[in-house]
Amino acid sequence: MSDSLSHRFCTAPLLDWSDRHCRYMWRLFSKRALLYTEMVTTGAILHGDRERHLQFDAAEHPLALQLGGSDPRELAECARIAEEWGYDEINLNCGCPSDRVQSGRFGACLMAEPQVVAEGLAAMRDAVSIPVTVKHRIGIDDMEDYAGLTAFVEAQAAVGIGTFIVHARKAWLNGLSPKENREIPPLNYDMVFQLKRDYPQLEIVLNGGINSLEECRQHLRHVDGVMLGRAAYQTPALLAEVDSALFDGEPGPDAAQVVQQMLPYIEREMSRGQRLNHITRHMLGLFQGLPGARRFRRHLSENAHRKGAGPDVVEQALALVTQAA
Repeated sequence: MSDSLSHRFCTAPLLDWSDRHCRYMWRLFSKRALLYTEMVTTGAILHGDRERHLQFDAAEHPLALQLGGSDPRELAECARIAEEWGYDEINLNCGCPSDRVQSGRFGACLMAEPQVVAEGLAAMRDAVSIPVTVKHRIGIDDMEDYAGLTAFVEAQAAVGIGTFIVHARKAWLNGLSPKENREIPPLNYDMVFQLKRDYPQLEIVLNGGINSLEECRQHLRHVDGVMLGRAAYQTPALLAEVDSALFDGEPGPDAAQVVQQMLPYIEREMSRGQRLNHITRHMLGLFQGLPGARRFRRHLSENAHRKGAGPDVVEQALALVTQAA
């Protein structure tokens, strides 16, 4: 079990969503959440634009890098690089169901090869001093249900992995799209709760279909941690209550305060060549369910991509919310 990081509340690695701009905003709401990057493949780190894939703001800590890959040497090298960059944890993706993942031999298809995963995780653990963890499904396709899950977990525990982030759905690799795989296979929280009961020495973090902090509290009666993905992205203001509801901390700022705190960040990032809409696309759900939310979203959507758009566009959008309050 990782003793240096709390996995009590985590945000999920969301491909194309949880980039560094999104994570910076999430961190403004919660000091205690453990944030995860998008999945980055070993090939992208070893042969691609390393700066683009690994850059983050120091404010994002604690921060985990999620890797996609299966070759032990490549995983170990990427883990070393990530540690040098200052990440707090390395997580191996064994849950992503996309087609390109299968052809690349990483993601959910690796659940059929527990020893391959164990070799990769062991190589990563040997290469770094920071925690190494794994994120996976409860199974894939026609894999034996609970017996298949425990065989996978035991293989990783045998090489010293102590933290398992478990998406409580199977991945159906034949016949479902990645989007369908996030919604159609039924959730089976009981199987994850059973895993914790049978392996109390392991740290078990539950992922999949969690939409509120009340649900988090209920699940935490059975597991060590919870991970939110789409709920955190679509209604980010719920993160403001994480520190007070799930830790012994103070409530975070409200959405309007976060918008104000994002302005200096936006100015700084734009001075470095970032486009406004690459940042504001993560802010569209900030006022979800509140008066003026639609006007806020619409103003950003219609104006942030325009040539010359700057922080003033965000200030104007915020004014539309405060007028509606």
